[in-house]
Amino acid sequence: MGYERRRQCTAEIKEMMKDGRKKFVRLNEGAILYSLGINTFRQIAVDAKAVYHVGKIVLVNTQLVDAYLEYFRDEG
Repeated sequence: MGYERRRQCTAEIKEMMKDGRKKFVRLNEGAILYSLGINTFRQIAVDAKAVYHVGKIVLVNTQLVDAYLEYFRDEG
């Protein structure tokens, strides 16, 4: 996927999340959305207990990932 397409995809996903239309993302969408590598995003999702297996599809609950990431916020 080219840079411009990734940027457009990220904007579309963020807009849908704001509207409450999209709570779950696939691993590749989440990696783009959070600006992480796919393996790093996968590990964070597992640690956050935010992974759902629906048939052969893996979905990640972004609300659980966001809550998990708040634990690492630097108060300093």
